[in-house]
Amino acid sequence: MDASRNATCYLLSNGVLQEIHWFKQPYTSWFVGDYVTEDGRLYTATPVDPVFIFLPIFDEARMKKGDDLGKFRQLDEIMLIDEYPAYQHLLSIAEDAMQLVCEVKEIGSSKFFRLDDSKVLGWLYHKVCRLKQTLLTLDKNYAAQDEKDTLSDAVSILGEYLKDDPWLKQLCIRLRLNLLEVTRKASEIEFVPNAVESNQGSTASQEKNKGGNKTTRAGRQTKKAKVETESRNIKEMFTRASRRKN
Repeated sequence: MDASRNATCYLLSNGVLQEIHWFKQPYTSWFVGDYVTEDGRLYTATPVDPVFIFLPIFDEARMKKGDDLGKFRQLDEIMLIDEYPAYQHLLSIAEDAMQLVCEVKEIGSSKFFRLDDSKVLGWLYHKVCRLKQTLLTLDKNYAAQDEKDTLSDAVSILGEYLKDDPWLKQLCIRLRLNLLEVTRKASEIEFVPNAVESNQGSTASQEKNKGGNKTTRAGRQTKKAKVETESRNIKEMFTRASRRKN
């Protein structure tokens, strides 16, 4: 589940959480032994900071109201979500990840967690600064543009994994950026679809070819699910992430 509560595929391998993406070129197939498989898609797994995945869960779990900071709760209670039972598989990495952005109280042998807004913003600020430096190394054009524009580009990329309210909104306030401009840039970013979206997009495309009619899927989608006509590596994805006006 991503920040918009859409189903998303992840892989947990050796304690590292990775997001599943897919690549596809037109007219591609795989040779498997003596056979040819028609589906030429290539699935890849890229590491993702689990804090992005846990933020919506921990935010909701503290039951914050107004000036009330919310409740401390145990991890197994926070991670118990009826609609998404697979979160239980992430208990092994949740404690170390969320100590960065939570207040933690120990009572005997038990630990209780409560999300801390100031720690979350500090963590996000660190992420933005690192991403901004990465963008400068990926594309020489970033070095030529205004530093604030590069900062806005970095925030818009991270915004793909954040709720607009409260995190993206508070981050923009801290960095003195225009939230509307940042969200506009985020909507223009072309991300490679994840595994769930690729399967949904493929099904929709097949139905369209059969009936000759347009097929739409219900629900708001964070990332654009579209058939890719060329493979893109991570470097290319970031250099294309922000399109400046000529």
